[in-house]
Amino acid sequence: MAEKSEKLKNLSEEELNARHAEKMKKKKAARDKIIATKTIEKGLTIVHTGKGKGKSTAAFGMIFRAIGNDMKVGVVQFVKGKWGTGERKVLEAFPDQVTLATMGEGFTWETQDRQRDIEAARQAWEKAREMILDDVHDMVLCDELNIVLRYDYLPVDEIIETLKQKPEMKHVIITGRNAKDELIDFADLVTEMEMVKHPFRSGVKAQVGIEF
Repeated sequence: MAEKSEKLKNLSEEELNARHAEKMKKKKAARDKIIATKTIEKGLTIVHTGKGKGKSTAAFGMIFRAIGNDMKVGVVQFVKGKWGTGERKVLEAFPDQVTLATMGEGFTWETQDRQRDIEAARQAWEKAREMILDDVHDMVLCDELNIVLRYDYLPVDEIIETLKQKPEMKHVIITGRNAKDELIDFADLVTEMEMVKHPFRSGVKAQVGIEF
């Protein structure tokens, strides 16, 4: 390794550039070969979970990307219903492409009413289910659905059964920590956000433009 490093030091800038170009050429050829084997096109079930920040943020990034590609999207917020968010303002600017349903009544520890939470979860899910099964929306985001499932306000089997019935090319994104194992097993794409450091632990409150 040390010998290789020494050799690189002795190369001219032109030689380094040529070496890099050859290396990238081989990498591209290998990459193209792998991509050529990927021929399946389908709508994905996507799960963002974990204790780290960014689950909903990443999901909204996909929603905004879909809007940019002239797709029709649906967004159902299962928990953060009472929060005014920056995402909401952006989504409302595209009424022809976006169906926005803010159904949740806040975090469960704020309502402190289990039956009320279950009813709100059911109403939100019926709206989400309608969009998941229709022929109108190309992508549906069920934001914080995992929290609802964690408290068993809805049966996970019912959610998975609906996902099995969705149109072939429809994408569905589900966010929230503590995703159920059954949902993780069923999903096509699962990302777990890992928290390394968070300002909240240092006494910093939620910031406009960062958390909402």
